[in-house]
Amino acid sequence: MHISSRAARSLACLLLLSTASYQPALARDAAVESNAAAQVPWLYRGSDVPPDLEWKFGELSNGLRYAVRKNGVPPGQVSIRIRVDAGSLYETDDERGYAHLLEHLVFRQSKYLQEGTAIATFQRLGAAFGTDTNAETSATQTVYKLDLPNATPSSLDETFKLLSGMVTAPTLSTQNLKADVPIVMAEMRERGGAAQRVQERMQEVFYEGQPLSERSPIGTVKSLQAATQDSVRAFYNRWYRPENVVVIVAGDAEPAQLEAYVKKWFAGWQVPGKPIPAPSFGDPVPPASGQGEAPIGRTEIMVEPDLPPSINYAILRPWRQVDDTIVYNQGLMIDALAQAIINRRLESKARAGGSFLTAQVNQQDVARSADGTFVSVTPLGDDWQAALLDVRGVIADALTRPPTQAEIEREIAELDVAFQVPVEQRRLLPGAKLADDLVNALDIRETVASPEAVLRIFRESKPLFTPAAVLEHTQQLFRGTVTRALFIAQEKGSASSDALRQALVQPVKPDQQVRTAEGPPVSFDTLPAIGEPGQVTSVQNTGLLGIQQLSFANGVKAMLWPVQEEPGRLTVKVRFGGGYREIDPKDAPYITLGQMALVGSGVASLGQNELDQIATGRKMGFNFDVKDAAFEFSAETRPADLADQLYLFAAKLDLPRWDKQPLERAKAAAKIQYATFATSPQGVLNRDLQFYQRGKDPRFQTPTPEQIDRTTPEGFRRVWEKALSSGPIEVQIYGDFEPAQAVAALQRTFGALEPRDPAPVEADTAEIGAPKPTDDAVVLRHHGDADQAAAVISWPTGGGSTALPESRQLEILTQLFTNRLVDAVREKLGVSYAPYVFATWPVDLEAGGSITAMAQLQPDKVPLFFDTADEIAQDLITNPPSEDELTRVVEPLRQQVTRAASSSAFFMQQLEGATTDPSRIASLRTILTDYTQTSPAAMQALAARYLGQEKSWRLAVMPEKATGAEARK
Repeated sequence: MHISSRAARSLACLLLLSTASYQPALARDAAVESNAAAQVPWLYRGSDVPPDLEWKFGELSNGLRYAVRKNGVPPGQVSIRIRVDAGSLYETDDERGYAHLLEHLVFRQSKYLQEGTAIATFQRLGAAFGTDTNAETSATQTVYKLDLPNATPSSLDETFKLLSGMVTAPTLSTQNLKADVPIVMAEMRERGGAAQRVQERMQEVFYEGQPLSERSPIGTVKSLQAATQDSVRAFYNRWYRPENVVVIVAGDAEPAQLEAYVKKWFAGWQVPGKPIPAPSFGDPVPPASGQGEAPIGRTEIMVEPDLPPSINYAILRPWRQVDDTIVYNQGLMIDALAQAIINRRLESKARAGGSFLTAQVNQQDVARSADGTFVSVTPLGDDWQAALLDVRGVIADALTRPPTQAEIEREIAELDVAFQVPVEQRRLLPGAKLADDLVNALDIRETVASPEAVLRIFRESKPLFTPAAVLEHTQQLFRGTVTRALFIAQEKGSASSDALRQALVQPVKPDQQVRTAEGPPVSFDTLPAIGEPGQVTSVQNTGLLGIQQLSFANGVKAMLWPVQEEPGRLTVKVRFGGGYREIDPKDAPYITLGQMALVGSGVASLGQNELDQIATGRKMGFNFDVKDAAFEFSAETRPADLADQLYLFAAKLDLPRWDKQPLERAKAAAKIQYATFATSPQGVLNRDLQFYQRGKDPRFQTPTPEQIDRTTPEGFRRVWEKALSSGPIEVQIYGDFEPAQAVAALQRTFGALEPRDPAPVEADTAEIGAPKPTDDAVVLRHHGDADQAAAVISWPTGGGSTALPESRQLEILTQLFTNRLVDAVREKLGVSYAPYVFATWPVDLEAGGSITAMAQLQPDKVPLFFDTADEIAQDLITNPPSEDELTRVVEPLRQQVTRAASSSAFFMQQLEGATTDPSRIASLRTILTDYTQTSPAAMQALAARYLGQEKSWRLAVMPEKATGAEARK
């Protein structure tokens, strides 16, 4: 069954768990007996897993396999995946990077697509580049992806034709190599920096002696520069064969129709010769000397001053293809329980103020090369040995004593709800996800199953989940061929490989203090009431899709939308207060800390651990976000948990708790994270772009460690107590719920709050600024690779709800700009697909929006990027786009909006704030026409209004050793 790691397998892969016959009773199911009489589909051969009968599997005479199924989510879309069983581990030393290079060449030109026309062709079919049309290459596979919206027989036939030509007959010419190799090289450069160095070193250390230690899909400069038409074609001919290809299709069409397209366009694919077996990926190599169940092999120290210190070690075992049976998967379930128990104990110790910020245990099967148990530790302070010792102490206790039954039951409850939710939401599973899940299952040589099957097998397996079984599986997880470790240190000399080795072999005393206490259970029934239930003073129909607006006597307003078409899915959002505008700029650091620690600081009598406990076996959440003019709580929940979810949110506003430890932990995390931003141009942009785009408003600045140090628990409480007590309050509930029950729950919670005034917004803090236009770029510095830079150019636009139709037209203009920029920058500057343009439009403010273009590129190309962007902007002002160019933008937007509109979440997001600003309801009625009805002249007029060199503001992120002049024209 599809399982990528034994811990995540429970939450992700076991959702795909094959429905094998755990007990003889299951084998007698009618569906299983009926299927047993038929030919076993190719995916399930050698397995006792009953096939998922919604998939139709087939094989062509040339060896190509396929799987198709009908799925109507979203309506009209068909998702196609073409998986080639060839990745970077299939390359020879001289071919490193070829699998990924082929991915580019396949899109460049092929049998039915002229050079450079693939993106435009798929856009005309309504598929947006990057979101609907994409590809990816890993160590073990290459996958081509297309989500075709508004699929019709003619567009489906055309799409299968184009895709078949791409995979079976790409044009692997010298000319195309000359065009694509620089783009791949640019992608290699853009992926550089400290994080990439760490990833590569970890791969080298952990998988020493195996091809994976030196195989990355991006390849090497030497091999890519030496690539020729003949050498690339040789790799293609070796691995791009029907026997190595699977076509997977899930979407809003009949399986027989989808099957016919596969046969029509792929049955004629014939290649000479016999298929070649996949190369050996090797096994982890034991150390020459060593004792124990997982002897210590290579240990290494890597110094990266801008990254937080971290210790990572792996217990490695050989990977072997398994017989995908129920017994095997029951073992995975127990493995998942074992890891969940350890990780909960580690989190409990970290929350209590231990020597480490975070620590985690995670089993993974890596690239069909190793079965590993990985331990990661982020120490606090300089005493990394103490952090490692503390983590090993928690693990040692799990290895020597079985867990309590209470601990097991808690994790069983968590897994049970994780498996129950997909059953409830089965009708909402998108075809794209179903297709991707099957791709992933194929990659690890396992099968798939329905959510009902997963839940049934899990529940029937519960008698196997005993303390003794969990102890045995815990011990197995920490046995292996070899243990290897990598310590990322900030200073040279702060650690040595010998010291790391000694820390791993040092005897450790089992830590028995972090086991889950078997105290009295926490219950919502024991929590204080918010107040007297409030009265509903008015119920109004919005006139939109059955959405109702309720008003309570205390001033709280709610929007309710019961959607029967979304079974099991339910979302709650609460907007309150004034957001960024409410916070005094002098208190800016508390914004970041609030986003990290406000929820964890507790509710009523519940601390962070109690919040976890009370949500056990429930689907509840507690997300917190700060927006321009409001704060927001949000969660996805279930109908059965709605009332308690509403209580948690209301209690946070009315009965906040102020535990200090979550704040101290958040401060440590914020300080550790800060230095990492400087390791790359993208990191600097993540840290500073919003700050500069908002006119250097301190509230949008990422706080420095010095600013974090000056914060106090008293200041944290002062800022957030004020925010939590401010109004107005708007509650949204949408999805699968009973209106009468929801109203009653609202009356007991938000309706019971004391009336509150609107958030006090001082006149000097009400406005959020914007940068002034300038020809000279703001120059920021990064500490990463000297050949990396980033360039940003931005034009201010506007904001507010009354001009929403214009903001949507601006998104069309933005997409026109994106298409031109991608074409121009990739060819002129030799960068990858990184250049992009985006538009922002703050609905809650009357200004502050922008159109922003950015790209990662070489430092000496920054001025050329600015020149190119200026040229595109000026051309859009001077010349209207062609009808075809506009169609290539409008059609994908039409399809994106149409697909998004099939979900209640889309509409409710558009309606946030509508209880105080009814114009948002009216603007929603025109959303499709706003995005799709325009003209070349209208686009030219918008460009003239907003674009232009004299209106732009620009920023460059340069390496430390570069001069500022390099960023200027």
